[in-house]
Order: sequence, then structure tokens, then C-alpha cells
Amino acid sequence: MFGWLGRFVVRRAWWVIAGWLVASAAIIGLSPSLSDITSAEQSDFLPDKYESVQAIALAQKAFPQQATASALIVVKRSDGAPLTDADSAAVGAVATKLKARGIDRTQGFVTGPETRAPDGSIQLITVGLEADSPDDPALLDAIRDLRSALTDDLAGTNLTARVGGDVAMYVDNEKTFNSAFALVGAATVVLIIGLILVIFRSPIAALLPIVVISIVLSVTTGVIGIVGKALDWNVGQDLQTILLIVLFGIGTDYILFILFRYRERLRAGDDKKTAMVTTVERVGEVIASAAGAVVVAFLVLLLASLGFFGSLGPGLAIAVGVMLITSLTLIPAIVSKLGRFVFWPSKAWQKQPKASLSRKLGVLVGNRPALTAAVSGLILVALASGVLMYKADYDFSAGFPQDTESALAQADLGKAFAAGAAQPTEVYLTTIDGSPLAPQAIEEFAAAAKGGPGVGQVRAAVPGSQPGVVRIDVLLNMNPVSNEAIELVRDDLRDYLHGKAPAGTRALVGGTTAVFADINTANNRDLSVILPVAAVLIAIILALLLRSLVAPIYLVIAVLLNFAATLGATVYVFQGLQDKPGVSFQLPIILYLFVVAIGTDYNILMIARLREEAREGHEPREAAALGVEHGGPTVAAAGLILAGTFGVLMLAPISFLQQMGFAVAIGIVLSAFVMSYFFVPSFTALIGHAAWWPGHGDRAPRSRGDGERRAQQDLVAR
Repeated sequence: MFGWLGRFVVRRAWWVIAGWLVASAAIIGLSPSLSDITSAEQSDFLPDKYESVQAIALAQKAFPQQATASALIVVKRSDGAPLTDADSAAVGAVATKLKARGIDRTQGFVTGPETRAPDGSIQLITVGLEADSPDDPALLDAIRDLRSALTDDLAGTNLTARVGGDVAMYVDNEKTFNSAFALVGAATVVLIIGLILVIFRSPIAALLPIVVISIVLSVTTGVIGIVGKALDWNVGQDLQTILLIVLFGIGTDYILFILFRYRERLRAGDDKKTAMVTTVERVGEVIASAAGAVVVAFLVLLLASLGFFGSLGPGLAIAVGVMLITSLTLIPAIVSKLGRFVFWPSKAWQKQPKASLSRKLGVLVGNRPALTAAVSGLILVALASGVLMYKADYDFSAGFPQDTESALAQADLGKAFAAGAAQPTEVYLTTIDGSPLAPQAIEEFAAAAKGGPGVGQVRAAVPGSQPGVVRIDVLLNMNPVSNEAIELVRDDLRDYLHGKAPAGTRALVGGTTAVFADINTANNRDLSVILPVAAVLIAIILALLLRSLVAPIYLVIAVLLNFAATLGATVYVFQGLQDKPGVSFQLPIILYLFVVAIGTDYNILMIARLREEAREGHEPREAAALGVEHGGPTVAAAGLILAGTFGVLMLAPISFLQQMGFAVAIGIVLSAFVMSYFFVPSFTALIGHAAWWPGHGDRAPRSRGDGERRAQQDLVAR
């Protein structure tokens, strides 16, 4: 099949290129914008079965006036002394002035003596923020306008104020996020161009991935927009960024697979057309299998109960599919027309390198497979042991720079009130039959709530628009987004509050901590489903590629071990060396996207090369040595580019980005240089012919005579 495809593309190269240009222009020009199907709405993030989601739904009905978000203005004396009654009255006057300004998207401006801290150090003004969507830019402008107005309204007083809250935190760190992702984009381009220049010493080869993948990115977003509109599904805000990384990651991999093999065939004496036909014939199956494994891995995300992850799957699968078609048609067509010019001005492609590092490493693997397999396997196992200490961290604010206005406001708030004051646990008490709540029942429940585990303070009940619902804010005596608080709400506090609900009523526990508690439960469930299902499906793809049942088993085990080693290494660095309370709860699924899915490419490339060398008549150990020698440079180059791209994120002053950068970079390094370079070829050499059971994947195919090869060359020439 791939031989036929290669001959068709080479013989009709100009038609293929022209067809791509026309199709790309049509898709880009006629498709809706990706923003048309992008949604930041988090109501579907968790399924309705979770209590925090039910609490949100009840709040939307019973408290329609409740703001989408809020900002906290923390006011204190400039000399640090406790606030006096006169100061408290001045704070009220400031709130009145701010409200009178009519700042867009703001409402409420609630303050008073009850919002003054017990020690008198600060007083709060709570500002409701209304938005059309959670990512409404007007929210950010509202924070900026509030800060500007406060400067004017506090002039001439002995008071100072800082604006805090989640939206304010985003405003303070917006530039950091933007500069971090701009840095990643620039680093990707520099690394791709720089490394390919070093490898091929050709600006044409270096620019080819940048130009082609940039076009593919536009085409892919167009296709996703068309499919999304047709099927009426939305994608998450982060898809655009992840698309960029995935396409440049796998796209560069596939282009390198082709260029390395094309150069090898030219060195073997093939003319430019025959070299490309043979390249597609040999590498096409590898690329198709690798892309199939990645598509399957992404589509398995549809099984996730967390809506965010499920929304990523189809879009990323489409991206990989478009890149697959590009790699097997457009790239071969362009390169076959460029011929040797693709490596211009270098002439190094004409010479077979002598005593290269890959050859030496291949000899090591072939001569010492048991030692190589043991050492590489032990490295992965040792790192994987760190998973036993893994703790999820949900405290985003702690990972941001602590010298911003919002961070300093949060610090003042944490010192003056109960730790959970900024993000209270919202308890909704409602009657089962919808009848009005008795005042005595509300008082009894509020009094009981004060004795709940981890409860530091209970605020007065707030009646809803429906007579059968009240909201009682419970302030925890610990960081509301810490692991301890999340476990407390999930395992103890919810059950306690449910048990204290008066007869004929029920209590729903919501708020930020409760949402994270449910996300924790859903996340654990998703990983327990996604990883096994993906492993089975990837094993099936490998079995079809290799016609073997043995090799797919240890290949999939190696991939899962590499996933555990990557997470474990991250735990050792951040929880161990840096003494962080945990690593980001999103990290395991990110590692799934970039280490399990994309890292499988390197395994497939290496095992396919081992099979090819075996089919040439080489014994298992010799095949392993040759496989590492010829396939190793491709794996190394692709791994270095992707690992380097993510490694740049470690320069960002945000803990989450540092963790993501380190984790994915080390995961790709382990995938390329430990698993694919050493463990897989050495283990395959140890197993020998049994690796290909029950098929005969290592059996040499019927060889073609010189006359048949010449006939193929004539066919290509025509």
C-alpha cells in the first residue's frame, strides 16, 4: 500500500502540491474561526452527578443576583495601626464613591464593621463582577479601573488598598503567561531550525518543517472549526496552544523520519525519485502506525468525566490526522522535487559517517543487551518509585509571583481572617419539598456547622430568592485549596454537614474547595480508565504493525513505566528538592498527552527499524546494533527538539509552567534516550526471535531481483 502511495506521490508531485494549496486555501478561507466554537464555560467541567455541580445549579436558581466572580479590596492604614471606627466609616465612603462611578461589570461594593478583621488590621470591600463569560476581557478592565479609581479616592487619607481575588491575580500575571508562551513559540522555531541545521547543514531542510507545519496549523484549525460547527461541539480555550505544541512536536518527528531515511537511500545510491518511493514504502507504515497510536490516545480522552479533557480529544485527533496525510503526501512530493537540493549546500549526505556515536551505542546495545536492559530498566523503575509520594496541588495562587498586588492582598487577608475567608465553602440548606425553611432550623444548622471538622468560622445565613433555600458560608481554618482542605471536605466535612441537616431538609456543599474535591475524584477515575484503555488500543495497533503478540506487551509496559518514571522524577524534584506541597493536579493528564501519546512515536520507529534489520537477515543482537545506529539519530533529534521546547518553560516565574516544562522535557528525554534508545532494542535482542511470535515479523521477505528494481525505477521515471 505505502509503496503504491509513494509511487503515486512521486509521479504526480506537482499535482499533489497544487491540490494541497487549493484545498488549504479553501479550508482556511471558508471555515469558521476556531473562536466560534471555543467555550470557557466551566459548567460542564464536571458531570451533574457531583455535589459541587448540583450546588452551583441550585445557586443559579436561588441566588440569581450572585455575581459571576468577585474582587476583594483589602483596605488598611498606611501606618500599619489598627483601623478605628472613623477609618471604618471612611472605608464605607470609599465603597460608596466606587459604586457611584458605575465601573462596567461591577456591582455590590459590600463593606461595613462586620467585614473588619478581628484584630482591626484590615477591612474588606467585596465587589461583585458580572461577565458574559468567564474569559470576558471586560473583567480584566474592571480590575484595572478599580485600581485606578482607588488611587484617586484614597488620595489625602491615611488608608491604602490592594485589589485581590482570582480575576485580579490573572491581571497581575497576564504578561507572565503571554511572555512564557511567546518564549515557547520562539524556542520551538529556534530549536527546530538550529538542530536541523546542525544535523543536515542545510537551511532548506531546517525551514521545511516550520513552513509546512505553520500551514498545517491553519488548515487544522479550519477543519476543527468546520467539524465543530457541523457537529455542534465546543472546544476548550487551551486547545489552540496545545495544537501548536502537538503539531510542531509530531510534525517535526514525522518530517525527520522522512528526511533521515531519504538521506540514507540517497547514500545507498538511489536516484531522487526511487529514494523517495522507498522512503515512503519503509517509513510510511511507521508514521501511519505512530499517528494511529496518537489518534487513539487522544480519542480515549472522550472517556474522561472531566469535560475539559474530553473537549481536547477530537480536536487533537483531527490535528494528528491532518499531519499524517501531510507527512505521506505533501512532504514526499516537495522533497522528491527538491531532491538532493533539500540538503543544500552541504555535501555531507553523500558520505556515510564513520565511527558515529550512534554506531558505538548500537555496538554497546548489541554486545551487552542484558546489561543495557537492566541499567535502563532500573533507571525507569527508580524514578517511577517517586509516584508513591505523589500529592496533587490545587493552589494556583501559591505558584505565582508573590510580590504582585493580588498576592500581597491575599497575604494580608490570610493573616487577618480565617484561612478560608477568600474562598468560603458554600453550604446550601434547602427543604426537600420546597416549603419555607423555619428560622429555628437555620439557626440550629448554623450552630452545628461551627463544630464541624476544620471549620474556623461560620457566616450569617443568606436567604435565597426561593423561601426554601439559604446559603451559609463556612470558613475553613486552613488553606481552602490545600490537599488537607480538599481531603477534609471530600471525606469528613460533607458527611458531617449532611448529617446535621434538620429533618425534611438537605445540605449541598459547594464552593471552590468542594469543586476541587470532586475534580480530584473525577481525575483519579479518569486516569484509572484512560491509561488502561489507551494501553490496550495502542497494543492492538502495535500488534497489527508487527504481526506479533509478544513485542506489543513489553512495548506498552515500557510506555506506562516511562509515564510513571516521568511523574516520579517530577515528584522528586518539586516535592522533594523544592519542598512543594505537591505537583499540579493537571500534570498527569498533561504527561499523558505529551509523554504517553507522542513518546510512543519513538518506540514505534525503533521497533520498526529493529524488524527491518531482522528482515535483512541479521540476528537479533546484530539487528539491535544496526537499529540503534540507523534509527537512533532520528529519535535523538526529534526528542531533543520537543524536550528543548518544553524545557524553556522552566524559565517562567510560575510554578505550574515550571513543573509542566520540567515534566514533559524529562518525559521526552526518558522516552527517546532511555526507553527507545536502550531499553526497547536491548530487551528485543534478549528475547530474540520470540519477540515476533506468533508471526514471522523478522523473517526476510522474498527478495526482488535487480530486474524488478530497475522496473520500479523505470515506472517512477515515467
